Amino acid sequence: MSAAQAAVAASAADTKQAGNRPVDKIRIGNITAAIFENSGQNGKFYSVKLERGYKDGETWKNTESLGRDDLLVAAKALDKAHDRILELQQEGRG
Repeated sequence: MSAAQAAVAASAADTKQAGNRPVDKIRIGNITAAIFENSGQNGKFYSVKLERGYKDGETWKNTESLGRDDLLVAAKALDKAHDRILELQQEGRG
């Protein structure tokens, strides 16, 4: 897949995710990797949305911005999300 195709797929995935619930979530500390199943011209594919939770006063909020101390935790969450996507793909081939 070219960079342009990947950008179009990511944009389509973001649009679809707005009304789509994740098929799974990986949480480590305040980092969450939500896994979404999508359909495209070439069939089913998965995408991941990474967020960091934080408390603003008494309200919990989410951001896509990560600090230095979040990076290794995010990498671990993405690694686990990758493993889960491989499992989901294997289950689909059943």
